[in-house]
Amino acid sequence: MNLPAPDTPLYNHPLPLIEAWLREHGCVQHREQLHCWQLKTPQWQAWISLDIEELTVLYEAPGHQVKRAFKYSLSREDVESAVFAGP
Repeated sequence: MNLPAPDTPLYNHPLPLIEAWLREHGCVQHREQLHCWQLKTPQWQAWISLDIEELTVLYEAPGHQVKRAFKYSLSREDVESAVFAGP
């Protein structure tokens, strides 16, 4: 997988590379809703949605939920740091 430089905005990444990037981080694509991905960790799980204007993440941890949105204009490095750090 040849991803662009980490400081490249997500909107400059082809969809197949974004999908490969999510898989590399342990995300599993939903069988029917192909724009949705799930990530499970021992402490929390997240539903990642590749929406039209932004990437949205719904975190679920014992006792609470947190929803966050990240514009595709953010760099992959910034999105990666935020999304995979958890709620």
